[in-house]
Amino acid sequence: MKNLVDLHLHSTFSDGVRTPSALVAMASELGLRAIALADHDAVDGIDEALAAGAACGVEVLPALEFSVAFGSFKDVHLLGYLLDHHDSGLQATLREFREIRETRSEAIVDRINEKLAWEGKNSISSAEAAALAGGALGRPHIAQVLMSKGYARGMQDAFNRYLVPCDVPKRYFPVEEALATIKRLGGVAVLAHPTSVTNERETLLEVLDALCALGLDGVEAFNNICNDQESALLRDYAEKRGLVWTGGSDYHGIEEGINMGTGRGNMAIPYSCVEELRRRGR
Repeated sequence: MKNLVDLHLHSTFSDGVRTPSALVAMASELGLRAIALADHDAVDGIDEALAAGAACGVEVLPALEFSVAFGSFKDVHLLGYLLDHHDSGLQATLREFREIRETRSEAIVDRINEKLAWEGKNSISSAEAAALAGGALGRPHIAQVLMSKGYARGMQDAFNRYLVPCDVPKRYFPVEEALATIKRLGGVAVLAHPTSVTNERETLLEVLDALCALGLDGVEAFNNICNDQESALLRDYAEKRGLVWTGGSDYHGIEEGINMGTGRGNMAIPYSCVEELRRRGR
């Protein structure tokens, strides 16, 4: 994988199952030249990743994946690359979101325990799940507890049987606020896996046009959701609009068939994407 990169990875500091250092070690073993740690609404693992990358020769880009709301679209994901992750204002905002996320996770555990009681099974505790999290407690950590107790056969089974039916709505950043924050911190704003917003082509293009007017810098053209035709459309859109295009596996360590560096098997993101991000960042 010489000169290839993966610009969308998650660690235990949000909803991944591997530490930042472990992700860097995996990237090194795979021969990736660069990665981006882009945890959900969290930057706590970036310094660890940067130190690990410096030690083994893997370039690490600081990143953050905002969960945003845009019009009628909820849970739109916006990647901020190369932003100042030490900024005190950002840290304060993310601490608030972490508290909200932890409250949400505890509410999910309460709902799961109601379901477990109905099934005649012993309850689980949020403390058990929190022990697996490097930062904010996320649903994959709860799933791991369910698996360890034999309540689920695997990660997907845990989500299907418990996490999805017992879910609690998330809070989202207004997209304007997220874009303004990324700009203020000298970062580059990229829409993650765009077809997760909508798979209707004309609607997606309208959304992209509107986000560009608000300051969007790029699109994640290659990801584990898009097919080849959709990726080609997104890359063409980016090039025509003068946007940067990127790609990443969105690796959490829990999805079957998704691997770091290659996604579902055919992803090959060149290092030139990193160079373009650095040109556009402050």
